Amino acid sequence: MKLQQLRYILEIQRQGLNVSEAAETLFTSQPGISKQVKLLEDELGITIFERTGKRFTGVTEPGKAVLRIAEQILREAENLKRASADFAGGTSGRLVLAATHTQARYALPLVVRDFIAQHPNVKLEFHQGSPTQIAEWVVNGDADLGIATEALDQYSQLITLPVRQWSHCVIAPEGHAILKHQPLSLNELAKWPLITYDTAFAGRSRINRAFERIGATPNVALTALDADVIKTYVSLGLGLGIISALAYDAQRDSGLVAMEAAHLFESNTTRLALRRGTYLRRYDYDFIALFASHLSRRVVDMAMQGGGDEYQL
Repeated sequence: MKLQQLRYILEIQRQGLNVSEAAETLFTSQPGISKQVKLLEDELGITIFERTGKRFTGVTEPGKAVLRIAEQILREAENLKRASADFAGGTSGRLVLAATHTQARYALPLVVRDFIAQHPNVKLEFHQGSPTQIAEWVVNGDADLGIATEALDQYSQLITLPVRQWSHCVIAPEGHAILKHQPLSLNELAKWPLITYDTAFAGRSRINRAFERIGATPNVALTALDADVIKTYVSLGLGLGIISALAYDAQRDSGLVAMEAAHLFESNTTRLALRRGTYLRRYDYDFIALFASHLSRRVVDMAMQGGGDEYQL
């Protein structure tokens, strides 16, 4: 039995049983993968994948058990490498972060600057995507840490920890008529075209629920994946923007005015995600502490060992 064979069967599962796509992802050939799967099945004395001709069409019951165990074995093999490198010095390595645009643009720059100053020999990589993409990257081991507001706590393979709470604000061009209606109301907002986040981003579900509660239908004229795009279109006079309050800066966003909206929409919680069972290196803990000072090594370890979110804001 080889670790590579275990990687092959797990990648086949991830690619929806498509061996060609698995081969492309693993930079190998389809016949090579098929041969190694058959060798593994012969060695174990079971059939892992159901077949119709040469195509894999399903996973057998024994195969489901094999896939679960294979995932554990590969995770522990990776943990051995991480632990060895950590104990050997831990001054160099690679840390992969996955975050949404809002977090990457507004919450992380100073953290990244300080981390690089502390760990100049650690290569820091960024993956930016939707909350669902971020969760899947961490689950699959393609990212070490995930940071987002939505979706992360919906994955049982992840431990998620609360980082901070934040609220939305409403932005308008200077001189806009709505600036006379403060404090804002949802009924007043519903009269205007709105520009806000795509449905999977930055607390958009809470925006929708707020209007549903009063029986109003917001006039969402445009949606975008990040606050910078929203602000651009608000500046052009195409509507009022609803964005994270983290994304507004009075000096940087000249020409725009932000109005408090914490009383209109539920607060949101930024969360940090770690894959269950992962060995955390010293610089992993250092980055977490820089990003969220309340998440000490002890708190993180308690959450990882307890299998749940042991810390609440």
